[in-house]
Amino acid sequence: MSGKPRLTYFNGRGRMEPVRWLLAAAGVEFEEIFLETREQYEKLIKDGVLMFQQVPLVEIDGMKMVQTRAILSYIAGKYNLYGKDLKERALIDMYVEGIADLMQMILVFPFSPPEAKEKNLDSIKERATNRYFPVFEKVLKQHGQDFLVGNKFSWADVQLTEAILAVEEKIPAVLSGFPQLQAFKVRMSNMPTIKKFLQPGSPRKPPPDERYVETVLKVLKI
Repeated sequence: MSGKPRLTYFNGRGRMEPVRWLLAAAGVEFEEIFLETREQYEKLIKDGVLMFQQVPLVEIDGMKMVQTRAILSYIAGKYNLYGKDLKERALIDMYVEGIADLMQMILVFPFSPPEAKEKNLDSIKERATNRYFPVFEKVLKQHGQDFLVGNKFSWADVQLTEAILAVEEKIPAVLSGFPQLQAFKVRMSNMPTIKKFLQPGSPRKPPPDERYVETVLKVLKI
């Protein structure tokens, strides 16, 4: 095995996508193993690799890490994307948790029944424009800096960029009332490591399709 982190998950976004984003933003190459069958998943459990019998799984620095939040905070700390002190780290944590709440709605959207999709899309738009995006618009306007915390690129910037693009895929005009976030998106998208990740052929995954949903349901027996 090479020294690259190894990611085990489905061939789609899900809970692994923010991990891919963060590693890519840090300029770290990684390998991926995609779960396609129930047998693969059961073998991981039998081998004792999945602490809570859940994926994502990230093998890094000799550890087999599970739980998305733990994985992300480790990567952020390792690659100096987690603030300069405890206060900055707390702020990053608050921002990241807020963004994760919004992304949870995006995460479950593909699994909602057809008759609920329009209502769920309205909920995503309402939460994004009235609860989450106004927070970051205000932060960027008040301190007038390029980044959310300490005028330095951090995990919070990466996660917000991912969220903006994910919401825009579903609601293209969602940033129309947020000029600071529009400028922020352009700045982040032009950072070399993120720009590379946004190019075709990168490890970034496309929006979930029916095949992805079917695979997840089959492997996890949901």
